[in-house]
Amino acid sequence: MVTQDLKNSNNSDPVQGRLALQFTVAAEEPAQADPNRTTGGQSSGAGPATPPRNASPAGHARAEGATVAGPMVRNATGSSVTSTNGGPPPAISGSPADAPSTEGHALVPGWEQRVDHLGRTYYVDHNTRTTTWHRPTQAAGASVPEPTDSERQRHMSRTLPDNASRVSPGANGANGAAGASGASNASSSALGPLPSGWEQRLTPEGRPYFVNHIARTTTWDDPRSRSAQAPSSNRAAAVAGIAGQTASRLGPLPSGWEMRLTSQGRVYFVDHNTKTTTWDDPRLPSNLDQNVPQYKRDFRRKYIYFRSQAAMRPVPGQCHIKVARNAIFEHSYNEVMRVPVSELKKRLMIKFDGEDGLDYGGVSREFFFLLSHEMFNPSYCLFEYSAHDTYTLQISPHSKINPEHLNYFRFIGRTMGLAIFHRRFLDAFFTSSFYKMILKKPITLEDMQSVDADIYRSLKWTLENDISEMGFTFTVDDDRFGERVEVELKPGGKDLDVTEENKKEFVQLSVQYRVCDRIKEQFEAFQAGFHELIPEDLIQVFDERELELLIGGLAEIDIEDWKKHTDYRGYTESDQVVQWFWKFVAEMDSEHQTRLMQFTTGTSRIPVNGFKDLQGSDGPRRFTVEKSGDIVALPKSHTCFNRIDLPPYPDYETLSTKLTLAIENTVGFGQE
Repeated sequence: MVTQDLKNSNNSDPVQGRLALQFTVAAEEPAQADPNRTTGGQSSGAGPATPPRNASPAGHARAEGATVAGPMVRNATGSSVTSTNGGPPPAISGSPADAPSTEGHALVPGWEQRVDHLGRTYYVDHNTRTTTWHRPTQAAGASVPEPTDSERQRHMSRTLPDNASRVSPGANGANGAAGASGASNASSSALGPLPSGWEQRLTPEGRPYFVNHIARTTTWDDPRSRSAQAPSSNRAAAVAGIAGQTASRLGPLPSGWEMRLTSQGRVYFVDHNTKTTTWDDPRLPSNLDQNVPQYKRDFRRKYIYFRSQAAMRPVPGQCHIKVARNAIFEHSYNEVMRVPVSELKKRLMIKFDGEDGLDYGGVSREFFFLLSHEMFNPSYCLFEYSAHDTYTLQISPHSKINPEHLNYFRFIGRTMGLAIFHRRFLDAFFTSSFYKMILKKPITLEDMQSVDADIYRSLKWTLENDISEMGFTFTVDDDRFGERVEVELKPGGKDLDVTEENKKEFVQLSVQYRVCDRIKEQFEAFQAGFHELIPEDLIQVFDERELELLIGGLAEIDIEDWKKHTDYRGYTESDQVVQWFWKFVAEMDSEHQTRLMQFTTGTSRIPVNGFKDLQGSDGPRRFTVEKSGDIVALPKSHTCFNRIDLPPYPDYETLSTKLTLAIENTVGFGQE
């Protein structure tokens, strides 16, 4: 018995199942004297080989828990095997005894004699759907109950018994052929003509089977009996009917998507943008657990629409950007601003000076991680922290001290758009008002709370109390490099008193000025660069919370979610080293957990749906712990594949020391 666990499909979606192959060598049997046969050669091997294992016209490999698309043969040992060409698979060992000529001697009803590509004769039992090298005897043939075709039809097509065509085999070959032919004709008249490209044929015993000349396959299953599931003769009409029903409830499919039907009538979807297929309707949340918050479900639907639009499709080719780590801000500014926007939409290939790492995703993730730390650094006076008790960022109104500040804001906008376009994260969070300004949503008093908590409380007090005797006017004091300047909130504002009747207008104008107006030039420059890559109408499908997730991902790390969506190579989840690893991760503070994420995946951020949607160089790639390396070596990471090579350390102290050294001191990329 050979088994192989199945964990990922071709597009890396998690699956559950096991592929099992069981091989059995038949025991040697002495040659039997047969007065009715001519003398034949004897076997030259140690014993007769395992008989061929498939007599069905067509089929597909089978895994436990998977759907089988064609007829399945189950041999005497119970293992399931199939063939795609109707002939027997190669023998496992030995060679079959030379079969005698059968001229003039009829086989047992339900049996057929065939010759394989090596000229060896074998026998097919259509009653039990098994094969053997030995000529059947009457006793052997009589001992096996012959299933009816209607039962086999029901099993293969999985339809109601009343819908299965009933074909009654005859008692002998001739009658069987006549009976099958009659039943076949009756079935044909009842079900109508075969679909285009199909042909019905009969085996020597008279059993009907069907040839699909389009797909070059054969099947016992009458394609007309599946008309209730997938009418092959009018597949387009069936798809149109289903599409119309779903469109009335869910709306049209995103651009570039198409609905199709399998031969069994199951609906699937084709994404022509990425040239992939999926069972999941792109208009619905995909692969989300029942307990997932609703905001994640809504985000998923919007995200699928956003990515499916033509403006978000990568352009063929590569865009090479070379920067130095110690001057990443200036080098990136020069590179990103010199390259045309059409080039930036090509696949990014980032290279750090002096490093020979190949960018399959991990290098570009670190590029955006490092660059976001530099360009949002308050020391450059382009951005500032919103308040002393938080670390959210906002545009600095004092950026004018740098005469080139508008060009830098255009660069920052282009960089943020570049990160979103190429599905990368920036290691920064901004005030809610900043996200709302990108989305062109109105600013409210509540947005002031994240900008300046003291002013927010003052304005809120103004709304809740009588200020008619306070002597307020429609002006605000602004600090410009140590100089206090009085700014009118509206024309003639310094001569207009604030009363109970107009105080709401005063509060709204105060918020508008402090959040938007005093950084208007900087934000317009940022917005111009941002919309060069991200169209304004597309980004507006999100709200401010979703836009924050789109730009920065999730900052808080869920250890249990991390463990749940981790694969192992060479280890199992119960191994002691793996237990030590997760114990060490759980005991880390948040900073070191973030460093570990950055060490193993190239970024400190994770996707909105958690670790289940981690991206690698070739699409979704789960976090993987692999048993690799000497116990005296440090762990290694492969950021393009979200993998850490963890040696089998002898104790917990060694593991924690080595892993700490790795995540705190490793900088740079090497070439695998």
